[in-house]
Amino acid sequence: MTTFTSNISINKPINEVYNFLADFNNHQKLMPENIQEWESTADEANFSIQNMAKLSLKVESRIPDEEIRIIPAAKPPFDLEIKWSLSSDNDHTNVLLTINADLSMMMKMLASGPLQKLADYETQSLSEILN
Repeated sequence: MTTFTSNISINKPINEVYNFLADFNNHQKLMPENIQEWESTADEANFSIQNMAKLSLKVESRIPDEEIRIIPAAKPPFDLEIKWSLSSDNDHTNVLLTINADLSMMMKMLASGPLQKLADYETQSLSEILN
């Protein structure tokens, strides 16, 4: 597994950050422009990455005010897990986004940069929306 992480501190209570992330409909607001054909419910999302692949993801588990785990709902090009981890520090919420991807050497060369950029983009977008 190859791991990509991005973390950020948000000046909001943990339950407010958790409630935003727990609803998959809100994740569209966190995505870069190359994410297209977004369709979602509170628990699942289907979208395509421009000139790459179609993905279908679902929330596998939620631990209130602590963690949200997202996994593929349909067979992806590679195994993938996305995890949002939250912790509270006084009136700030620390957010850690972790993307674990099972990449072959070839896929690692192609996808590592874009996956790290995606992780950084999502945490930055979350900060801009909630701060």
